[in-house]
Amino acid sequence: MGLFKKIGKALSKTREAFARRIDAMLSHGELDDDFYDDLTDLLISCDIGVRTSMEIVDELRLRARKEKIRTSEDVKNVLKRILTDEFASLPKINIQYPAIITIIGVNGVGKTTTIGKLAQHFKNEKKDITLVAGDTFRAAAADQLTQWAERTKTRIIKQAEGADAAAVVFDGITSAKAKGTDVLLVDTAGRLHTKINLMEELKKIDKIITKNYPEANRYNFIVLDATTGQNALNQISAFNDFVKIDGIVLTKLDGTAKGGVVVAIEKDYHLPVVFVGTGEGKDDLEPFDPAEFINGLF
Repeated sequence: MGLFKKIGKALSKTREAFARRIDAMLSHGELDDDFYDDLTDLLISCDIGVRTSMEIVDELRLRARKEKIRTSEDVKNVLKRILTDEFASLPKINIQYPAIITIIGVNGVGKTTTIGKLAQHFKNEKKDITLVAGDTFRAAAADQLTQWAERTKTRIIKQAEGADAAAVVFDGITSAKAKGTDVLLVDTAGRLHTKINLMEELKKIDKIITKNYPEANRYNFIVLDATTGQNALNQISAFNDFVKIDGIVLTKLDGTAKGGVVVAIEKDYHLPVVFVGTGEGKDDLEPFDPAEFINGLF
């Protein structure tokens, strides 16, 4: 299935709540104050965020007067252009090799599953992959990652539950350098309720990578669950306090009508969404393309 079809299908719930309601709002009315108020509420309901929704609607008002738009199709075309302009200023991530990608995020967002899907993505790109079971805190985390390693036929570096996460990362780096690994995918703990310990653990991992793998291209990706909407933004804030986030992996986009959170992430944090989850299969993780996302909304 092509990229557009996958993202388009994943956005079906959001599209149902968004584009079709715009049609309904304009079917018996005009672009008056009531319409703009309703549109603001609609954007907020899709988790685009209050401030961003108001800014988008204000921009639409200006362009509507200037371009004399009247129909729902005109409105949607202008909204497409506004959203396209929003995404145009985002930093772009072009992964260079050898790469070490540290995956962070709270427990329950699909972090380990995402690592497995990333492994499959890079294997499809003919890259050599090693997984690192750096979440040594959560019971069975390494076992779950091992299942993904077997499923995607990739190497995994792990130690016993409770081991020092930084030591596991060191073993992973040693293995990657010895075997010429293209991509090292590092799982980490997501226990925000012990934030100080987590911060120290991530700092320790950072030092190990800096000291032992300075030639690697480094990326920190945070995994967010699209179904949590605005709560995902709170998670970015929590991790932003102690780790530099380079990009977002948004899971479960197919399970929510709140796909507008992608826009809120871009607007509030100026961070690129790098991959999106479009289903349950190991191949259901797609590189994010803003143009395909915007088309999928409409």
